[in-house]
Amino acid sequence: MIVLGGNSHPELANLVAKRLGVRCGDMSSYHKENRETVVEIKESVRGKDVYIIQTGTKEINNDVMEMMIIAYACKTSCARNIVGVIPYLPYSKQSKMRKRGAIVCKLLATMIGQSGFTHIITMDLHQKEIQAFFDVPVDNLRASPFLIDYIKESIPDYRNAVIVARNPNSVKRASSYAERLRLGIAVIHGEEKVSEQEEDDGRNSPPLMEEDEHNLLSRTIQLLHAKEKPPINVVGDVGGRIAIIVDDMIDDVDSFVKIAEALKERGAYKIYAMATHGLLSSDAPRMLENSCIDEIVVTNTVPHQAQKLQCHKIKTVDISIMLVEAIRRIHHNESMSYLFRNIGLDD
Repeated sequence: MIVLGGNSHPELANLVAKRLGVRCGDMSSYHKENRETVVEIKESVRGKDVYIIQTGTKEINNDVMEMMIIAYACKTSCARNIVGVIPYLPYSKQSKMRKRGAIVCKLLATMIGQSGFTHIITMDLHQKEIQAFFDVPVDNLRASPFLIDYIKESIPDYRNAVIVARNPNSVKRASSYAERLRLGIAVIHGEEKVSEQEEDDGRNSPPLMEEDEHNLLSRTIQLLHAKEKPPINVVGDVGGRIAIIVDDMIDDVDSFVKIAEALKERGAYKIYAMATHGLLSSDAPRMLENSCIDEIVVTNTVPHQAQKLQCHKIKTVDISIMLVEAIRRIHHNESMSYLFRNIGLDD
């Protein structure tokens, strides 16, 4: 077994290697003056199982290209198996068709398969259906057991809490948390104005009928406007309770801040936001620091040390032990079902 860590998250790679009782493989990856990525593996991988640890960060395109170059270098060096350990799969949000765009996640899955990977380990995909994009086996691990343990150990009065689904599509995830914690749930109904990217661009509109000038003047056509979404409202009782918002990732925090304000208005006295992937892009740390959210809990699937310096509310949960156990089981051809015990299909 050889563990190779990319430049995206060296702390996680070293932590996984240490827990496995091996050292990170001798490899260098750097950019030339023209920004081309160069990878040099400095030890033999012939006939060995190689585990490449790489996640998605702000340098997402560099991370993806570096990961595929490392995999292809191992493939051409006759490695037996090449397993990609990708805690946060880049481009997972682009898994649906938007306007005249592309399903980029499918493109990335195809490229990953062609670069030489024989197996993928990831965690909390944005949509579970993404697994079908790949031509190689995918193990989609769950971070919810670690977050639930954090709730039980670090929130003293968690029995007085309520799990909050940030939109109706997240009800199943919230219900899965609530059932295991024996708590109630609340749902956020209504949204702020939809983003320009998701607005209807008129591709499905019927073509205009050809009419003469007389008919156009004699006819009045009333334009129908799209139905406006209702303002943010809380469905469920959160008065005098601890509100715990759960989701798979925290990236653009504007919606989280508005939801927290709505929960505060409805009487929640403490608000937590929990997610597997803490991307925290742009000025998210500043917005969270100034918000009424008391604590943001994320895992270390994505490095966020710089963001923690800007926002003292961010707490990190270590999930490396699950990645280690997944690697160990795959390496010894053991069943992976143990890692999914007590986890419902809706999680």
